[in-house]
Amino acid sequence: MKAVLNLFKVRIGVAIAVAAGAGLAVERGASLGFGKTSALVLAVLFASAAAGAFNQYVERDIDARMARTHGRPFVTGVLRHGPFWLWVIAAMLAASVLAAALSTNWVAAAYVFLGAFTYGVVYTVWLKRRTWWNIVVGGLAGSFAVLAGAAAVSPAPGPEALALAVVLFLWTPPHFWSLAIVCRRDYTAAGVPMLPVVVGDARAAKAICASAWLLVLASLAPAFFGLHFVYAGFAAAGGAFFLARCHALVRRPARMPARRAFLASLVQLSAVLLGAMADVALF
Repeated sequence: MKAVLNLFKVRIGVAIAVAAGAGLAVERGASLGFGKTSALVLAVLFASAAAGAFNQYVERDIDARMARTHGRPFVTGVLRHGPFWLWVIAAMLAASVLAAALSTNWVAAAYVFLGAFTYGVVYTVWLKRRTWWNIVVGGLAGSFAVLAGAAAVSPAPGPEALALAVVLFLWTPPHFWSLAIVCRRDYTAAGVPMLPVVVGDARAAKAICASAWLLVLASLAPAFFGLHFVYAGFAAAGGAFFLARCHALVRRPARMPARRAFLASLVQLSAVLLGAMADVALF
């Protein structure tokens, strides 16, 4: 069971599902009801799990060369690497897209598919081994989750949902670049051109800080498009905490400050998503 949970990257999937829930919550329109809402959120969760499993299937060779990932089930042999898992992954994605379509609409289902495709194919297969832009483009996967939630209510997302989608896109680079500083030696050994590998820790730290400022400023935008002081308070507090960690990383571009920035990015994203849902619930 532990190996299966590892394979499907359940923790990441839960975060993506919460992003879809936030997109659904802030979109103006009639409530979907518990059944349809649950079906959509679970569809996003399972699509994300399928993409995470495909990522590990494709990257078994890279994972074997990295200390952070050498214990993954396809590397250790706990799960057998073979075509069976491709069928499982394809079936999960197809079922997720179909469930989203039947419970809501085909626009939401298309976003569910695009999120998994972006992470599984665009990021993992096309970009990760070729360019440091990999994670920048890969950030669209989280944006599609927000748009899937919003499209379940209205096929044309409103400004609040679009603003949250931009936040998810801008959040991904500083989040993963911080982790890449922590694991720079691993990425170097695996031949993956993450930004710290290409430009060094000091320049990467400055890029993280600059992108974090863009993220935090963008995260305040939903407060001008219909959300209220509850959301603004959550976003400002989470953003200030993240920026403090990023500036500390610039002052000392090393593994421990990078780890703190990485963890702070999780706090910032949680504050934005939970703040958005709390704001809608209260107003």
